[in-house]
Formats: sequence, C-alpha cells, structure tokens
Amino acid sequence: MIASAARFVIGGGVIVYPTETVYGLGANALDEQAVMRVYQIKKRPLSQPIFLAISSFEMLNNVADVSEEDMDLLKKLLPWPISVLVRRKSLVPDILTAGSPFVGIRYPDHETALRIIDSAGPITSTSANRTGSPSPTSIVEVSREIADRVDAVVDGGKCRYSESSTLLDLERREIIRKGAGLERVLKAIS
Repeated sequence: MIASAARFVIGGGVIVYPTETVYGLGANALDEQAVMRVYQIKKRPLSQPIFLAISSFEMLNNVADVSEEDMDLLKKLLPWPISVLVRRKSLVPDILTAGSPFVGIRYPDHETALRIIDSAGPITSTSANRTGSPSPTSIVEVSREIADRVDAVVDGGKCRYSESSTLLDLERREIIRKGAGLERVLKAIS
C-alpha cells in the first residue's frame, strides 16, 4: 500500500495518510496542480497556507533556508509532533504558502508517513478533513466526502497523539499554535 500511495503522489495524485498526530492529505508539495487539488478537496481558501512534510534533514535543506544554529535546534525537536515555520526556498510554490516567504514544515514521527515521503519526496501536510471540520485521528473518522475524492487511503491505525502538532516560528522562537509536543518545544527554546 505504501509503494502504491507514493506512486499516486509522484503522479500528481492525492492520498490520505497517517501521522502520529492526525490523518493528513498528501500530494506532491512542489507540484502546483497537485497542491491545488488538496485545496479543492478540503474546500480550503487559497489564502490559508498548507504545510509540507519531509522525511530527513537533507530534504529540509532542499526546501528551506535554515541556519546552522536553527538546524541544531531542529535536530533536538524533530522528528516529533512539532511543526516549524521557516524561510522557504524558491522551489516551494507560492500556492503552498499563500505567497508567504515562510513555509510550515512537518517531520512526522510515523513510519508509514516517512516511508511514503522517502519514496515520493516532500508532500503536503494538512489534516484530511474539510476546512473547519474535526481532524481525523483514525481511518474511520475520515469522511466519505474526503475518501471519495482522493486516489488512495492508507490505514495506519489510531494516531498516537490524536491532536494537531505544536507550531513554532523558528525565526522568532515563538509558539504560534499549542498542540502535541508542546513541552518539548518549551524546553528547547527556554
């Protein structure tokens, strides 16, 4: 299932995939048309950015400008249920970031997600729900409306944390959203 899900992503498709926080919608994060499909499936306004998921620090360096000092901090925080806001590189499309010079990055602590990303490259990281609806934390919570509009649904069991990740603005060392992983972030930036 992992190999076929990765093939769908590489071919411009959209999948539902598990993470340790919530189930996500995954598409090639560097393909504008694939990202547009994610916006359409979620019925998400284009003014709201979508995060990008990576599976290695090397992949992070490909999509973001991160100083050596910031990278040292990230290596203490990731992979974990934490998202970070960082300066994006030019290959990250405007549609993903709603035109912002920053991109939200997730490095999931979930084997299935990491194997898909290893095979497919950076993928979108946004909850597998309609914007404003509860985020699914198991496959049975993914709505029929979402499941019917994607190319594959990958079952990874119940999400370990079952809440969204904490979001850290890396440049300002500020927490933007509290969620899973909060204590680890507070300890690292204090």
